[in-house]
Amino acid sequence: MNKDTDMPAHAGEVVVENLVLQSIVDRSATKPEIDSLVEGPVILVEKSSVYVDLAPFGTGIIYGREFINAKDVIKKINLGDIIKAKVVEVENEDGYMELSLKEAKQALAWSEAEKAIKAKTVLDLEVKDANKGGLILEWSGIQGFLPASQLKADHYPRVLDSDKDKILKELKKLIGQKISVMVISTLPKEGKLIFSEKDNNPEEKKEILSKYTVGDSLDCTIAGIVDFGIFLKLEDGLEGLVHISELDWGLVEDPRSMFKVGEKIKAKVIEIKDGKISLSVKALKENPWKEFEGKLKKGDIIKGVVIKYNKHGALVSIKEGVAGLVHNSTFPSEAALRAKLELGKNYNFQITLFEPKEQKMTLICLE
Repeated sequence: MNKDTDMPAHAGEVVVENLVLQSIVDRSATKPEIDSLVEGPVILVEKSSVYVDLAPFGTGIIYGREFINAKDVIKKINLGDIIKAKVVEVENEDGYMELSLKEAKQALAWSEAEKAIKAKTVLDLEVKDANKGGLILEWSGIQGFLPASQLKADHYPRVLDSDKDKILKELKKLIGQKISVMVISTLPKEGKLIFSEKDNNPEEKKEILSKYTVGDSLDCTIAGIVDFGIFLKLEDGLEGLVHISELDWGLVEDPRSMFKVGEKIKAKVIEIKDGKISLSVKALKENPWKEFEGKLKKGDIIKGVVIKYNKHGALVSIKEGVAGLVHNSTFPSEAALRAKLELGKNYNFQITLFEPKEQKMTLICLE
């Protein structure tokens, strides 16, 4: 026995052994990666940062831009509060895991939206605004769009000559009103939800969808045009979305410049999931990437024209519908890239990645 503690002599060894075992268990746990959600108690709140205990992985910190973006939420946080946050940096130079409250809130909202689709949840939402294509709604901080064609007869704008200005005038009368809708599609990349007022009978919708199969080529009518694509009417009570990326093999900046409401077009069914049908117009056209299979490879020198800038760099076209990316990282700065590669001009490039089946190509400028 230990006289000072009245404990068996080997008790200290057991405690040490248990601590070592616990340390091994802690280290073996899967460490959170970037974009994963974590949870823990707040252990310190300062003027420009919040610290969160993320045992056994260490301490998380919300600071800088992420602190500013979530100021309204942080004002309500107290020591000991359990919060969820999204990992934006696994370990910074000070050894902390950098977190984002704003991104966590958005990630959770998209997750809830997917659950609402599967559960066929009916939501009573206020109409925030209207445009010529439909109504603007908001749910859980995410903006949503309700196409006019998805309105019930009571709300559908009945205009004899289909005048767009008159339709807009009628739709604006609904601003401020609450209507019952369901989420029928999520578009996280566009930051939008798609709603339907008609879709309140899941069994009827399921029966209608059962008539369609992936791969079907359909004759459709354009029911609505929005920034992110077009809605096609397949039959009464059923519409499908053609996302802007599925409109053409070439770059599409504005769907309105290519299509008109009421126009008859063909589209291919590419997915039927969660009570919604996704379509493609470009899938019925010849894939221009096939021309280069076996002809181009990494290391080849080609000539291309700069067609667009985006946040990653510059898009370079070698043929209508076939474009590659010159990444910002291949230049000292984004400004340097844009100064060197002018829109509409041709340059010589070297291929650094070429995957025609995936429609992927990366390039570096040789001039």
